[in-house]
Amino acid sequence: MTLLRDHEPARASARPRTRGRRPDASRHGRDRRAEVLLPEPGRARLTGDAPSAGVVGGGVAGLAAAVALAERGVRVTLYERGDSLGGRLAGWPVQLADGSGATMSRGFHAFFRQYYNLRGLLRRTDPALSMLTPLPDYPLRHRNGMADSFARVPRTPPWSAAGFVALSPAFGWRDLAAMNPREALPLLDVRVPEVYERFDGIGAEDFLRRINFPEAARHLAFEVFSRSFFADPRELSAAELLLMFHIYFLGSSEGLLFDVPREPFPQALWEPLGGYLRGLGAEVRTCTPVHRVVPAAGGDLTVESEGAADRHQAVVLALDTGGLRQVVGASDGLGDASWRSDVDALRTAPPFLVSRLWLDRPVRAERAGFLGTSGFDGLDNISVLDRWEGEAARWAARTGGSVVELHAYAVDGSTAPGEVQRRMRERLHEIYPETAGARVVDARHEWRADCPVFPVAGYRRRPAVRTPHPRVTLAGDLVRTGLPVALMERAATSGFLAANALLAGWGVRGQVLWTVPRRGRSRVLRALAGRVAGG
Repeated sequence: MTLLRDHEPARASARPRTRGRRPDASRHGRDRRAEVLLPEPGRARLTGDAPSAGVVGGGVAGLAAAVALAERGVRVTLYERGDSLGGRLAGWPVQLADGSGATMSRGFHAFFRQYYNLRGLLRRTDPALSMLTPLPDYPLRHRNGMADSFARVPRTPPWSAAGFVALSPAFGWRDLAAMNPREALPLLDVRVPEVYERFDGIGAEDFLRRINFPEAARHLAFEVFSRSFFADPRELSAAELLLMFHIYFLGSSEGLLFDVPREPFPQALWEPLGGYLRGLGAEVRTCTPVHRVVPAAGGDLTVESEGAADRHQAVVLALDTGGLRQVVGASDGLGDASWRSDVDALRTAPPFLVSRLWLDRPVRAERAGFLGTSGFDGLDNISVLDRWEGEAARWAARTGGSVVELHAYAVDGSTAPGEVQRRMRERLHEIYPETAGARVVDARHEWRADCPVFPVAGYRRRPAVRTPHPRVTLAGDLVRTGLPVALMERAATSGFLAANALLAGWGVRGQVLWTVPRRGRSRVLRALAGRVAGG
């Protein structure tokens, strides 16, 4: 499959494969310049004695791969080490100190409108995406009093950039004029994967200094966005920064506003998808950690889990960084030495904290459902869950209280967890003073350190969807796809790509994918950027 080969280590830019008339993105409610990626041609599904595939990992990537395979007749077994699906978006039941039942999770995630493939996955069980609800704004606030909002910013570039400059107190026309135009032009023509070839070798902060990006905007907007990758901004690759600008701002007309689930993740998203998979004949095994994957005679693979060894014709490894390193490290004979070394070299981002507080009184009615923060001693955002999540809203209505969630990313590992939790609560009181006198009915704190990190010069060693074994593919937000995708959308896209690669080998047509444009939107600006890049 030519398209999928272009996603692998080859340096050439992948082109969307189209056959016949190109689908109209606008008819599907997408940016009219969104690009479609068609799979290799083949039959619609397998018939007769279909092959089996083991999908290891029940997060977004694994669910996407399992769905695409099972829909086309593959006998799928999905292995998930946790007791529920969703991976890093899983949830679990807890009982609060007042006797109420609640669902705890790792907290707020933004479902942006340009997450086409993730939203396509969710439409399997919710065609209208009725379980998602929009938040009216994406407000930002710095401790120095400066604030930004994206509610009134136009969605379509270049008007989005002009609107941001016109409305933002952190980035005005004078700041725009002071920028280094030669160094800043690459922002207007981000191409994937070329952006990694040009900018993966420098840090994001160094790049912003090079283009003379205004300091106020750097602290307010850039830090909020970069830390959403769970990384210290000083450690993030400039290529990831440029990709981020392209996906969410300069390359797409979907805008920076987003949706959130109306109910906790399990009830809204993963339990229905699990039921959908079972309805397709897939076997879903939770509480089943996979220990290793052993190549067997004839090209098959044996998936060894607790007390079981299952033989499959293909395997998708849809694991987080630690899980992938562990399984590959224990799987002698899987892949070659170079690939195994690259997997072993993967690292995770610093620890992060999610604190959820059930308070005995409401926050003020004008508080946003979500607020991005900067300069508040590491507090990165505040969510008032009862503004948009049904379970939290019902608890708040019954008790007269509120449910507030605090996130702190890239936490210094040497700091005592209790100290960080205390400091985050103090910053909440500073930002929303009415919470200072509230009694905490219950509090839950989740400390994790399992998100991928995208450091300077790390792209070349990042594993791709295909592996040295022709019947083993990788999926997850740590995987190199060659497409302008990030975070949850990278996970979903890589899962579909992993399935498509296997399906193509069986002569079956895979999943149609969509992506934001893979280059800058303006022909004139692309030409100008290309002329500058060429010297």
